[in-house]
Amino acid sequence: MSLWRTKSIESSIEDSLEKGHSLKRTLGTWDLMIMGVAVAVGAGIFSVGAKAAGSYAGPSVTLAFVLAAVTCALAIMCYAEFASAVPVAGSAYTFTYATLGELLAWIIGWDLILEMLTAAAVIAKYWGIYLSNVFALWNWDIPATINVVGLDVSWGAFVIVAIFTTLLVLGTQLSARVASVFTIIKVAIVLFVIVVGAFFINPANYTPFIPEAVPTTDGVGSDVWTQSLFSFMTGAAPAQYGIFGLLAGASLVFFAFIGFDVVATSAEEVKDPQKTLPRGIFAGLAIVTVLYVGVSLVLTGMVPYTVLADDPNASLATAFIAVGAGWAAQVISIGILAGLTTVIMVLLLGLSRVLFAMSRDGLLPRWLSVTSEKRRTPVRIQIITGAAVALIAGLTDVGVLEEMINIGTLSAFVLVSIAVVVLRKKRPDLKRSFKVPLSPFLPILSAVLCFWLMLNLTTLTWARFGVWLLLGFIVYFAYGRRHSLVGINAKLLVDATRREEIEREERALKLKGE
Repeated sequence: MSLWRTKSIESSIEDSLEKGHSLKRTLGTWDLMIMGVAVAVGAGIFSVGAKAAGSYAGPSVTLAFVLAAVTCALAIMCYAEFASAVPVAGSAYTFTYATLGELLAWIIGWDLILEMLTAAAVIAKYWGIYLSNVFALWNWDIPATINVVGLDVSWGAFVIVAIFTTLLVLGTQLSARVASVFTIIKVAIVLFVIVVGAFFINPANYTPFIPEAVPTTDGVGSDVWTQSLFSFMTGAAPAQYGIFGLLAGASLVFFAFIGFDVVATSAEEVKDPQKTLPRGIFAGLAIVTVLYVGVSLVLTGMVPYTVLADDPNASLATAFIAVGAGWAAQVISIGILAGLTTVIMVLLLGLSRVLFAMSRDGLLPRWLSVTSEKRRTPVRIQIITGAAVALIAGLTDVGVLEEMINIGTLSAFVLVSIAVVVLRKKRPDLKRSFKVPLSPFLPILSAVLCFWLMLNLTTLTWARFGVWLLLGFIVYFAYGRRHSLVGINAKLLVDATRREEIEREERALKLKGE
């Protein structure tokens, strides 16, 4: 059986109608737009930008956000074309299965599991920590962890994951409505940050806009595991700032845009997906980009980037405290908590939908993809993924895996960008309500930019990514390849064809004998 066998688009759409394995279409443009903003505007806007400015790009972190946004937009255009043509669950996994073959589809599905599982666990962990910080604002001394049979357990992570797992089991639309409330709150706080921070801007802090590159002597990039893969391969000395610092900063702040691919995983639950999906995704991306650029301009204008570099835990709050506006830092803490809340919900949704699509295809156990008769939600997968995220977030130190989120997303972006070009060649007849302009140039540019950002991630991240892929190959060849419905159906077709040939030969011999 070929490793490159594909699943036809018609089969994917037909499977989405299978009784007991289908989802309910309830989401509109507003829901998707809110979902995109909900998953993107989280910890990234409050902390990652400050880290990128202090350690890599200086004031040019604004350009880093723009570069990351352009890269994300190019990839999202590819997602939008696919989603408008193949409106079923699974996102990049489903798109790759239809174009590049089962093995690459498995790899990308495995990468998406890595991205969303790790991201959900990391964010849930931070949610518990920030919840304690908010309690401290009211002078409530409630620790972020409790000791259970000798283990330090992040109880907040368990609570928030349990709440949203329950909401997602009850229905996607209900979860979307709850997310809308939290999203409006956090967007209001981001606008508050931009407006208030603008009063403290000192134009001198923008000079030099791109600081001169300096060698890194300690900290990030000072050894083989913390330097970028590009530096490792080329032998270039690790450095901060300058053009390469700007590019490294773009790789880091790309974390703040992660999530728009998750919106595409809900395609099977969208009303009129051919039109609704592209509109919702692009509207959300536009809002997020404007907010990020505004925050980065305020952040680097308020304090010199060297102030952010001196603080290993630099965030927006660092800048406000430095200018004597500590009260604003308290508001930011609430904004961070609200921001993380919706991110967790959308990631739990995306993770379950990718697993749902893979199990419905037989690459994972089929019983996982059974949906409830009343609400048509994948209850089994939702509960299992919720439990896994809660355990990882509550019992482990997930901070060391943060960059794994980026490499999982970017690898998916690379393959989807290439797959758009392949699908144009293989199925020019397919109806598409949205098409990537200037194809194949823009899809190829998207793949190149995403791969470049991957090269700017650390060698340790790449090593861990390699281990994850090896584990994925073991699972695929031990289970997925033998249980794939596409493979089973192909084998049945071959067997049926062979039987017909044998019967024809037997009839011919019988007639010859007569």
